[in-house]
Amino acid sequence: MRRRQFLRNGLVAAIAGLLTRSRIARAQSLAGKQIRLIVPFPAGGPTDIVARPLAQMLGDGLKAVVLVDNRGGAGGSLGADAVAKSPPDGQTLLMATVGTHAINPALYKNLSYDAERDFTPIALVAMAPVAVVVHPSQPVSKLADLVALAKRMPGKLNYGSAGVGTPGHLTAEMFKTAAGIDIQHIPYKGSAPAVTDLLGGQIQIMFDPLQSVLSNVVAGKLRALAVSSKSRSSVQPDVPTIAESGYDGFETTAWWGVFAPAGLPDALAAALAGEVEGIANSEAFRRQLEPLGVVPTVLGRGAFSEFQHNELAKWAKAVRDGGVRID
Repeated sequence: MRRRQFLRNGLVAAIAGLLTRSRIARAQSLAGKQIRLIVPFPAGGPTDIVARPLAQMLGDGLKAVVLVDNRGGAGGSLGADAVAKSPPDGQTLLMATVGTHAINPALYKNLSYDAERDFTPIALVAMAPVAVVVHPSQPVSKLADLVALAKRMPGKLNYGSAGVGTPGHLTAEMFKTAAGIDIQHIPYKGSAPAVTDLLGGQIQIMFDPLQSVLSNVVAGKLRALAVSSKSRSSVQPDVPTIAESGYDGFETTAWWGVFAPAGLPDALAAALAGEVEGIANSEAFRRQLEPLGVVPTVLGRGAFSEFQHNELAKWAKAVRDGGVRID
């Protein structure tokens, strides 16, 4: 009995060792190579904030040079398309977003890539809630107050977002339907100008990922009424979720994940996934992102693929219900 147990344990250990050595060997195939991590938005934005520490740690883990390549335009579609058309050799990766891989397929009539067919999912790495914020001069302290005010003044309140079809815009449209209110959308070219106008009182409300408004909320220059995630944010634990505020089941999140071109050999995909998941699970990565309101969140290849598929359906409905379309 003991001999059989000993042999069985030895076999398990041997298999584990072989798998580990195999993964290391696959990772070593990228050692010394130059890898481009394409960020499909300008430098300094929310996606860039997630990508840069990931790129540095991935380069260290693979013993390779990982360069961040910012290619903004068309809601992230230009950068995503560049990756879709790159060789599947592990040397070109995409820092994808909820926009590039869940919203844009419904938003753009003639999108140049297929968000599922043209990519190999590697791993989900982070999420962030959309925050509902107002200027402190507004006579509201909670989401119910805002809804009541909007119902007293239908069509009179304006909300800003980072642009048409962004997570903030579509979250607002979903909330308008859930709450039965009429507030007017003012789209901006990015979060920064929208925040500027909110601080100046030109708009009354803003829906945008938490990291874009967090510093002004902490400084007392803006008031956060709710966040769109399932759970409260660790950096603003006193701010309730939209679901907690009377809209049971309401949930949206901005998210970021790594994709490679379709056709990436499974060995390379597994090696990259192992490295990326390890980084996203690390304390060093968490320390860089959590203070900004971004939550490291790991889903491996299969789970990430299923998650993305479900997100495509959810955001497509939001686009249809909001009557949003970009030709």
